[in-house]
Amino acid sequence: MNGAQTGGDPLDQKGILEDARRQAGLDDFGPDYFLEPMAKLLDSIRKDARLHEAGIALQRGRMVNGLVGRLRMFDAIKRHPEIAEEKVDVAAVIAGLPRTGSTMFHRMLSRASGFTAIRWWETQNYASFPGEERGKPIERRKAGEKIMAGYVQAGLMSIHPFAIDEPDEEIIIMDQFYVGTMPESAMYVPSYAAWLSTYDTSKAYGDLITVLKFLQWQDVTRKGKRWVLKTPGHLSMVNQMLKAFPNAVLIMTHRDPVSTVPSYCSMVDTIVKMSTNEIDSVTMGRFTEKRWAGFLKQFTDARSKYAESRFIDVQYENLTRAPLGEARRVLERLGVQMTPEIEAAMQEWLVENAREKRAAHHYTLEQFGLDKDELEKDFAAYKARFLK
Repeated sequence: MNGAQTGGDPLDQKGILEDARRQAGLDDFGPDYFLEPMAKLLDSIRKDARLHEAGIALQRGRMVNGLVGRLRMFDAIKRHPEIAEEKVDVAAVIAGLPRTGSTMFHRMLSRASGFTAIRWWETQNYASFPGEERGKPIERRKAGEKIMAGYVQAGLMSIHPFAIDEPDEEIIIMDQFYVGTMPESAMYVPSYAAWLSTYDTSKAYGDLITVLKFLQWQDVTRKGKRWVLKTPGHLSMVNQMLKAFPNAVLIMTHRDPVSTVPSYCSMVDTIVKMSTNEIDSVTMGRFTEKRWAGFLKQFTDARSKYAESRFIDVQYENLTRAPLGEARRVLERLGVQMTPEIEAAMQEWLVENAREKRAAHHYTLEQFGLDKDELEKDFAAYKARFLK
């Protein structure tokens, strides 16, 4: 899907919606709450992002593709109303600042029998393609391979271990509802980010549940399994997430932000530069650092309102030193015994995905206008509570 523009303003909301309808041959987008966040994002892109022509085409194409998927999903639900009757059981949601080992832990836990997770290629196209046989998403996976090739070319593999069949973040799907932190990881959109901080994201979580039902229905091997979700982006909307998944435990991965935030800024900077030549690394770095400091404060404030039994804390140092021990501890909290088979599957994943097999990731604080003392100050309350 390239979201090719048919004329006029490439960031015109009506034009994007019409292109999606035309490509899908469908016109029912389901709940239309997404139109407001979509309009806010488009406005911020125009005012703030300073995208070059290729960047505009990239973002527009992603929007059209996501809308086509939305049209196809709600069309499938009309034709197969049993999709809406699927029961979704989310056992755990992993969060924490980026670069805290959450990806590693997500993929390890997902190896345990009885659990399932969203695969990376599913985040790109969660809806079945026309003519796709249920349970045989061959063309969708091929489409994911093409997108993955672009990530490799952009040099992102040394920063984040993208893998087409591995579990990945549902924030990629929520981005297709125009809700969440993903836009600000790819563009400079401060006015959208400010607006999002005031927005009730509950309906977007409702749509995420619908997507999980759809994915469950597509793949019968998921029947009876519990979901393990993961994205740092939940920290910005933790109240809505905990209400959406009332039986889920939130697994919080912890690591010193002085180490994690600059690394994440490097990833964001790399992605942003795919779409603009006019936003410098310092502007993006300082914006990103302040946003995540704010997210952690929101999370810490929200956490005090819930029973501690809804949370499991995982320290990065423990996770890297004794990953199987941490996995065993968390599985026990989730009511799962660490069997020899589960341990072997996790150990196999650890061997296959050793960090030294990826290229080194280099960056400095100064690149992003960051200062160690300022980082220590911005994250002092978080460190005092969780990194004792």
